[in-house]
Amino acid sequence: MDIDKKLLIIEAAKLYYQFDYTQLAIAEKLGISRPTVSRLLQQAKKHGYVKIEIVDPFSNNNELEKSLQHKYQIEEVKIAYAGEEDDQVMLQAMSDKAAEYIHDVVEDGDVLGVTWGRTMYRVANALRKKDVKGVEVIQLKGGIGLSDVNTYDSETVYKFAEAFHTVPRYLPLPVLVDSPDVKAVIESDRYMHRLIELGKQANIAVFTVGTVDTDSMLFRLGYLTNDEKELLHKEAVGDICSRFFKSTGEVCESAIKNRTIGIQLEELKQKEKSILVAGGNRKLEAIHGALLGQYANVFITDQYTAQKLLLHR
Repeated sequence: MDIDKKLLIIEAAKLYYQFDYTQLAIAEKLGISRPTVSRLLQQAKKHGYVKIEIVDPFSNNNELEKSLQHKYQIEEVKIAYAGEEDDQVMLQAMSDKAAEYIHDVVEDGDVLGVTWGRTMYRVANALRKKDVKGVEVIQLKGGIGLSDVNTYDSETVYKFAEAFHTVPRYLPLPVLVDSPDVKAVIESDRYMHRLIELGKQANIAVFTVGTVDTDSMLFRLGYLTNDEKELLHKEAVGDICSRFFKSTGEVCESAIKNRTIGIQLEELKQKEKSILVAGGNRKLEAIHGALLGQYANVFITDQYTAQKLLLHR
């Protein structure tokens, strides 16, 4: 390449990148066509005369964590790095991050309440064993369904208990019963009452959010009537511990709430550590609502979900 051509490339690049000339203005100034200007700019990058650096303030997970903490007024945010924006990759990354966090925070004498579902099962599988004493692990809501869909309830509680060298406390009940009267009878049983109270006393709770759609595990378990599903589609964006909430984070006041077995959302706010583990495009609205409701004081997710939540209005 001759010297005149190099000088022309550099001049075009300076006008475009340093002085914000348009390609048309450069063409007029240099007496060449606009397509020629475009080719000169491409050659400037190709030969290394121009190097473009994009400074993304959200590429650093620490900055993302701080931004989410500020937006949702949450005590702690932990962001896992997912190698690609794929649901399974993201789920595994956040589950590993959650397992690491839980391993670090559980201490002697803690009461750990856990829920069920695919996310929770991944977290349970990723847990490392820790030598602690006097830890109790309790299931926060019933998990028996009316279909053959696997909730992973007993497996999840068992694996959490195994990690912390304790006996699992199962809640061998459906999460939804036929009526408030049935619920009252169940909760009056001395054994069941003790288990439910242990969940309320847990100082650490670990849970995820469910969506309000036909693919949601709770919708597939056979608990809900078609009328109830239709109502939830109109009012709710997600559930935590099978307690439904609106886009604003407010609890849905419906008949479903009065026949649900397990911890209430307001009780999660009282926990020393109330840990929400969730991510993915499908759960974005549910996560946003859950964070607005401030049911968690610790949020664990992946960087793709975190970035989308920051842009969410």
